[in-house]
Parts: sequence; structure tokens; C-alpha cells
Amino acid sequence: MTTATETTLLRQLRTMLDLTHTEIQVAETRITQARTDAVRRELTENAENGRIRAEAIKKAIRDLGGFPDTVGPFFGRAAAAVKALTEQAQPFDEALLGDLALENQLLDRARYIKALAVSAKHPEIQDLADRLITAHSATVHWLTTVLAEDALGGPAALQRTPMQAAAGTAVKLVNLPGQWSAQSVERVADLVRSAGPAVEDLRERARRASEITLKALGASRDGALKRAEDVVRREGAGDAADALHKARAAGGVVDADELPIEDYDELNLNDAVAAVKELDDPSDIRMIIAYEEMNKNRQRLVSAAQTRLAAIAQEVVGLS
Repeated sequence: MTTATETTLLRQLRTMLDLTHTEIQVAETRITQARTDAVRRELTENAENGRIRAEAIKKAIRDLGGFPDTVGPFFGRAAAAVKALTEQAQPFDEALLGDLALENQLLDRARYIKALAVSAKHPEIQDLADRLITAHSATVHWLTTVLAEDALGGPAALQRTPMQAAAGTAVKLVNLPGQWSAQSVERVADLVRSAGPAVEDLRERARRASEITLKALGASRDGALKRAEDVVRREGAGDAADALHKARAAGGVVDADELPIEDYDELNLNDAVAAVKELDDPSDIRMIIAYEEMNKNRQRLVSAAQTRLAAIAQEVVGLS
């Protein structure tokens, strides 16, 4: 005879299965946003592990005398598709917070399932719950780290979608801070007009941040942007100049001598990786990643920089 606890346990397992199907589809959606091959492999493995967990949950449901919901996978894909579509109008951090909320719900339900399994004396389901708790705890840890990386200015392990990048870049470029005289504005405006194509290219590259396929901007255009920054700084608008420099650095449109690692372009891969691991300022690491992606694009170096940024982010939020 099925007890009331077993009935509750069966209901929770079915809900867990539905949420796991959604989690699988979300992981597959995130694969396209992976910044490095290492992150891409991790997300692919997460999706596969989710399928393994789903099969284990189905078995537990059958062992309790129930029947898994055969339409669960379809609802999971539909829920993930709606989530992905909705996120296009959301800031990047809100999309990640949505992922984190899903994983926290999975984690809390796994803990509840364990307690129910202990009460109903089902050790095999208790073991399953322990595996689920371990898996979802790790994912919560990872997503929390990605959010912290984004809060520190990124780049996070996941890249913004083109629409998210376009919205964020437009706000930053339109709202450059600083006040200066009308004469100074006119002088800077002349330079900015001459650098118009460069600014547009910078915006376009941000819109396409999910595709590391863009070629370096022309040297003359890069120079125009740098001259504009220099003129703004000379006119006393330090905040505006800093904002323009940050935009250049975020896009990798900087000269090698502006990088925080001396003689960066002359270092071999091993020495460059070692130097990146010594950086402590997230903005320095961001600049290196952007510059590397726009030039040699060595995946091992980008991954090392990303790992260093993740370590700093974990320390900030108390996960280290």
C-alpha cells in the first residue's frame, strides 16, 4: 500500500523530472553563449548529465509504482524556448538570475525528496537525492560565479546575446559622462565625426559579441578613437575620457603598450598565461581577454584569464 509520504514523494519526483527537462534545454541553449571551448564542453557535459539524471528519476518513479510523464520533455523544451525568447528583452544579469532560480528550486526539491525518501525508507531514492543535491549545488556555485564575474565587469563565462550586447553598449556610449565647454565639444565633435565609422564598428562588434569572428578595426580608425579620448582628457573631462577608454578596452581596440602586461605581444603562450595568472584587477583581465580575442585568439590563454577572473569573483562573493 502506498503511504501518504510515498504519494508526496512520487509527486515531487514528477515535478523534479519536468524541471530537469527544462534544465537540459536551458543548458543546450547556453552552449551557444559559451565564451571558450572549455565552457562549451562543460555545458555540453551538463546537458548530458541532465539526461542521465532524468533517466534515474524516471526509474525512481517506476520503482514507486508510478509512471513518468511522457510529455515532460516536450514541456521542458517549450519552457526553455519561452525562457530564451523572453531573455532577449532582459538584461544579461536578469537572464542569469532566472537560471539561478531554476537551479535553486531543483536543489531545494532534491533536499526535500531526500527527507521524504528517508521518512518512507527508500534508501535507493535517498542515494539519488544525494546525487541530485551534489549536481545542483555545483551548478548554483557556477552560476553564482558567472553572475559575480558579470558584476565585476566581465567578461563572464557566458557571453551576452547580440540583442543584450546591443542594448548594453548603446546605453554606455550614449551616456558618456562629463561636461566641458562648447568650444571643447566642437573640437571633440570634429574628431568623433572623423572617427564615425570606428564608433559604428565598435557598436557593431558589441552587438555580435556572441561571435568571435570580427576582424580588427583599421589602424586609422583605432587612432581616431584614441585621439578623441586624448582630446577629451586634455579638456578636463576625465570621466568621459575614462568611459571612452573603457569602451575601447572592452572591445579590444587598444595598443599593445596600453595592456597591463609589459611586452605582452612578445611573450610566448606559457609566459603570457603565467602573467595573466598574476593579475588582480578584473578590468586588467577584461582588457587582456578582449585584446587576445581580437588578435591571436589563443583559447588556452583566454581560458586561463577567464579562470583567473572566476577565482576573483568567487572570492568576492565568498565561494572560494
